[in-house]
Amino acid sequence: MREREEPWEPPLLMVTVDLVILTLRASVLQVLLVERGIEPFAGCQALPGGFLSDEKEDLHAAALRELQEETNLDASRLHIEQLGTYGAPERDPRGRILTVAYLAIAPGLPEPVAGTDASGAAWTPVDRVLSGQVRLAFDHRQIFDDAVERARTKLEHSPLATKFCGGEFTIAELQGVYETVWDVKLDERNFYRKVQRIPGFIEPTGADRRAAKGRPARMFRAGPAKALHPPLTRPEGPHAEEES
Repeated sequence: MREREEPWEPPLLMVTVDLVILTLRASVLQVLLVERGIEPFAGCQALPGGFLSDEKEDLHAAALRELQEETNLDASRLHIEQLGTYGAPERDPRGRILTVAYLAIAPGLPEPVAGTDASGAAWTPVDRVLSGQVRLAFDHRQIFDDAVERARTKLEHSPLATKFCGGEFTIAELQGVYETVWDVKLDERNFYRKVQRIPGFIEPTGADRRAAKGRPARMFRAGPAKALHPPLTRPEGPHAEEES
């Protein structure tokens, strides 16, 4: 007689959200990190994030909630997009936990305020993480690396660079975003020419910014373009310099 098969039960799976929040502060690309106040990895640096509050909470809503709870930052000021899903079996010692990561970008964000299970929150230069000076808990280094590369790549093909700027900016400030995020030096006249020939990338506001010396700088804002045609190509290699 054939044995009766046991009914199949889905494996227990918990879900979290994590955020890679990037901004420019003092012309340095920085990421928001929290110091974990609880185990596992108590005292270690990590990306802000946490578990869904219940089975009905939307992932995007959970990301915004965790942003507020762990850092007290205003989510309305951020550009936020889903980065990817990470589910390696051993990524979290607490059990089988899948995380959905988000990339968030905004200009000149204020100092964060730690909350919930974070004992501290601070901006950290991206280079300190990339160089290994700052080590991250869980698999957050992989998530962080993916987010930085996503930002660098999207600067080539999308107007994402304008999200690092305020509502109005000069072309020199926009160039500073590219140089900082890409870690390169760009030729000023080449950059000006390339940006101006991309339809819908930026548009003049009609205002100028007066300077103590030299000519007034024209002010621009983000245009309606969703993609850059032609793209702005990133120079190859670390600390690369654009050919003129």
